[in-house]
Amino acid sequence: MRVQVDIGNVKVGGGTPLVLIAGPCVIEGRERTLHIGRAVAEIASRLGMPYIFKASFDKANRSSYNAFRGPGMTDGLRILADIKRELGVPVLSDIHETGQIVPAAAILDVLQIPAFLCRQTDLLHAAARSGLPVNVKKGQFLSPAEMENVVAKLEQSGCRSILLTERGSSFGYNNLVVDMRSLAVMRSLGYPVVFDATHSVQLPGGGGDRSTGQREFVPVLARAAAAVGIDALFLEVHDDPSQALSDGPNMLPVGELEALLTQVLAVDGALRGDIHA
Repeated sequence: MRVQVDIGNVKVGGGTPLVLIAGPCVIEGRERTLHIGRAVAEIASRLGMPYIFKASFDKANRSSYNAFRGPGMTDGLRILADIKRELGVPVLSDIHETGQIVPAAAILDVLQIPAFLCRQTDLLHAAARSGLPVNVKKGQFLSPAEMENVVAKLEQSGCRSILLTERGSSFGYNNLVVDMRSLAVMRSLGYPVVFDATHSVQLPGGGGDRSTGQREFVPVLARAAAAVGIDALFLEVHDDPSQALSDGPNMLPVGELEALLTQVLAVDGALRGDIHA
């Protein structure tokens, strides 16, 4: 029996409906971030899809020192609190240091461990001790089976509300590839599995001092992951990706979101024996 994780008013895993985790890569100001979140929430509501909002208050692993990182923890958490209140949805954001966990846990509904930090024992321990659900992105450098060690660290620190996210594996230089078998391997660990369809099409460092991406493959991978079986779909979306301050080339335009989700829900429904559309 696989674990069901409660995140605010949203249930993930354990046979519950497919969940959407979506929002811009990074907070680009209150109004724009709220605008994107509201548009996504309306789409999710029309489709009957449980929704968790995501955006980073700090992108600490940008390629360039001069790249936009976000508003920082204090202002970013204040904006996320506004979004949580105004949209009535749970909120998720990344943490990079143990010192961020206490203030972040006062606002967020789930803490996310970035892929590059998924083996950082102290960070995992502190996140587990927060009492919040923890979403861990599988490192590009890890096999899916090695996520068992990550799970063990969280469990040994007292956490049983765990999400495991696939976001591609390094394939040579500046490229990622998704081994769909990883979803089944991580599912066997007993916790809900999330597929990050937008970071999976990223070309890390492909632009020299920045990452690029191939957003045209987001629908392809999202449909494929739904066919394998996932508990949540993670998508970074933006009203104008060409103007986005982070990860624009791999983000999905909000205007294309509803059509994609309709397809994904149809695939998910066929797998479950239900009809979602």
